[in-house]
Amino acid sequence: MKIICIGRNYAAHAAELDRQVGGGAGIPAEPIWFLKPDTALLRNNDPFYIPSFTQELHYECELVVRIDRVGKSISERFAHRYYHEVGLGIDFTARDLQRRAIAEGLPWESCKAFDRSAAISPEFVPLDELGGDVQRLRFALDIDGERRQTGDTADMLFPVDRIIASVSRYMTLRMGDLIYTGTPAGVGPVHPGENLRATLEGRELLNFDIR
Repeated sequence: MKIICIGRNYAAHAAELDRQVGGGAGIPAEPIWFLKPDTALLRNNDPFYIPSFTQELHYECELVVRIDRVGKSISERFAHRYYHEVGLGIDFTARDLQRRAIAEGLPWESCKAFDRSAAISPEFVPLDELGGDVQRLRFALDIDGERRQTGDTADMLFPVDRIIASVSRYMTLRMGDLIYTGTPAGVGPVHPGENLRATLEGRELLNFDIR
């Protein structure tokens, strides 16, 4: 099982990220992505413990697509056949380590791929129950009852089917692979004692504490 994370897939967040970490990468011309190992999964709304190696741990709430067929070099027009359920996830990022990696031209694994850095909702929802269109979904993240992020998949720079077509050019997608489709603007730090709650079309899918 692979965790495939899409970067800079909302224009406002791409600008936000340039302000936070520098580099001036802007809006990409095609989907960009990185991987997390399966040890990064934070399941069952378990609490998240901030690791000792970062002083600036950020949340990034995202729609997650679960692949349910094996495919390679998938045509964009057939990509919708490879998923039928979606959930929510949070890509936890050690922003201070990311800032340093970008400045030094280093890989991102230390700031993105650490244990339990990919919260995943216990429930995935059939697209049919959400209207059937993966590009017409709204999601939100609250921290201690305060709205911090809102996202609409219609605002993605690269829609889900194009992401699947692009990634599958390079690697085989297998059943159970998870695609974190990118985060909208509004990312920020988390602190011990906070509660994170995320909803998809008003349906609560994540609710867990930071410790």
